[in-house]
Amino acid sequence: MSDAAAGGAAVRTPFSAVLFDCDGVLVDSETITQRLLAEMLRELGWEISEAETIRTFIGRALKDEWEVILTHTGIRITEDWIDEFHARRDDALRVSVTPIDGVPEMLAEITERFGDRIALASGADRVKIDMQLEVTGLGRWFGDRVFSGMDQPRSKPAPDVYLAAAAALGIDASTALVVEDTVAGVTAGIAAGATVFGFSPDSPVATAPDALRAAGATLVFSSMSELAGLVDGWGVGE
Repeated sequence: MSDAAAGGAAVRTPFSAVLFDCDGVLVDSETITQRLLAEMLRELGWEISEAETIRTFIGRALKDEWEVILTHTGIRITEDWIDEFHARRDDALRVSVTPIDGVPEMLAEITERFGDRIALASGADRVKIDMQLEVTGLGRWFGDRVFSGMDQPRSKPAPDVYLAAAAALGIDASTALVVEDTVAGVTAGIAAGATVFGFSPDSPVATAPDALRAAGATLVFSSMSELAGLVDGWGVGE
């Protein structure tokens, strides 16, 4: 058990810090992103459904998935194609992205417990992350404690972005709580040595709870209003 530090009154907690994924955990962006990705893959000749796009690509860096696209389309996607996807995606997100239900209130509660020992560790590119934090107003909770897997040697499911976030906070990743919503993200958190709570809301783009548990999530919850209570209760009685 550890005490929260800066940013408010100390609160006894079982973790040294909380590291959040972004898409699908803090912002409701995945439906928008996966719809556009399916549209662009169909333009390449792959008659893929949005549901299949979600199963295949969610939580993973698109640049790492070129082989599966090549298999289904005969086309090796280029940096220009990825740039076009990013541009069209970001235009759509600027108009429509919103926080996940309950996230602003949850971040207020978690900040009360941890002060500035919270960070965002996303597999997305930094431009997308910063834009979404600005549009939704969530950036104020994180300051400069925002990390992109695209800036690391490897993105999720490798642990690099979580290890980088932990190092920046001055903690051992094994003492952190990671909040994730995809198998790739849970895998990254577990590989970093952290405890991982899986988030699986009632949403068509949500990963099934059993899949998150199979990847290593210690528990799975469905509403952000639950998180602070789960953090407070974790390890009680041990």
